Amino acid sequence: MTTRTAPVTWSAANARRMERQGLTARTALSPAGVVGTLPAAHAQVLSAAELSVGLRTTGVTRAGVREALWRDRALVKTFGPRGTVHLLPADELAMWTGALSALPAGRSPFAEEARMTPEQTETVLAAIGDALAGAELTVDELSGAVVERAGAWAGDLVMPAFQGMWPRWRQVMHLAGHRGVLCFAPNRGRKVTYTRPDVVPLDGPVALAALVRRYLHAYGPATPAHFAKWLALAPGPAAELFEGLAARGEIEPVAYEGGPAWVVAGDTGFSAEPARGVRLLPYFDAFLIASRPRERLFPGAAYTRALAGGQAGNFPVLLVDGVAAGVWHQRRSGRRIAVTVEPLAPLPGRLLRELEAEVARVGEVLEGNAELTVGEVTVGPHA
Repeated sequence: MTTRTAPVTWSAANARRMERQGLTARTALSPAGVVGTLPAAHAQVLSAAELSVGLRTTGVTRAGVREALWRDRALVKTFGPRGTVHLLPADELAMWTGALSALPAGRSPFAEEARMTPEQTETVLAAIGDALAGAELTVDELSGAVVERAGAWAGDLVMPAFQGMWPRWRQVMHLAGHRGVLCFAPNRGRKVTYTRPDVVPLDGPVALAALVRRYLHAYGPATPAHFAKWLALAPGPAAELFEGLAARGEIEPVAYEGGPAWVVAGDTGFSAEPARGVRLLPYFDAFLIASRPRERLFPGAAYTRALAGGQAGNFPVLLVDGVAAGVWHQRRSGRRIAVTVEPLAPLPGRLLRELEAEVARVGEVLEGNAELTVGEVTVGPHA
């Protein structure tokens, strides 16, 4: 393998990633435009996704993200990378569903007696799609509809859940999202509801190629192993995917962190200026989860303090000059938002002033009044 550019330093790669994601200067993009730069926003905790999007912009608030999701339908809440809940741009849903549904099936994590055969899986997916067409159903309503269409076996209580057992069919909910037959609808009171999105998935190989390019635009240079971890794909298929794209000239290698990595073909421009400034990133922020190598983003004490057993996203993170430099937490009471920031090293006056401005922006996004306290964060990692 021959690289065609000078080696790319981690500092240069990190600065470009931050610039492209609105973490150097805030962007005027719409919520869907921001999510597309990530290229997906983790939304298991929707309030964290709202903050991820808003903090990258000059004026978007949590209400703006909700309007883009539920009113304008410019965003879709569904099962994305790693089978976890994400916000995706609606105009890219065909790519996402085509790519995710083309991934090879991994080994089932469920006990043998709880698993479904391939035929049963297809029966349940068809039942989900049929039940949700033109409807918004709670999980209990959907369960009844699936059992009615697929058969009583689909409702067998065989899946260990938080305080009991779930019916068999629920083990493929994430796959239904990947196939494009299920996504989230607005809550009905406190109850989550689901519907069927209006999407026809792209051809699998075409969609996967497009997804690799979107990922590399956001996080390149990256290796097939980096991509595999981000998508929860086995290393072998990821390597084969990159090899095929390289053979067609869609991606190209560069020297990065002592070895070859990949960027979109022709996308080899990097600034010589490192990242500067103070930013606050919430739980599960895409930049924290996807940036590699992780030990460079979380140097020294940050690797212990700001990660949970090496897992990114479980703590909100203070970034200083492009690296994790502490953790933070926010607690709301009415319109008052108490923000506690724990730097790993004392912040000079300039950085404290930037931190104050960042905390003020947190308040704007959350539509409240944020107050900064610099001190110890006593809250543990998110479960």
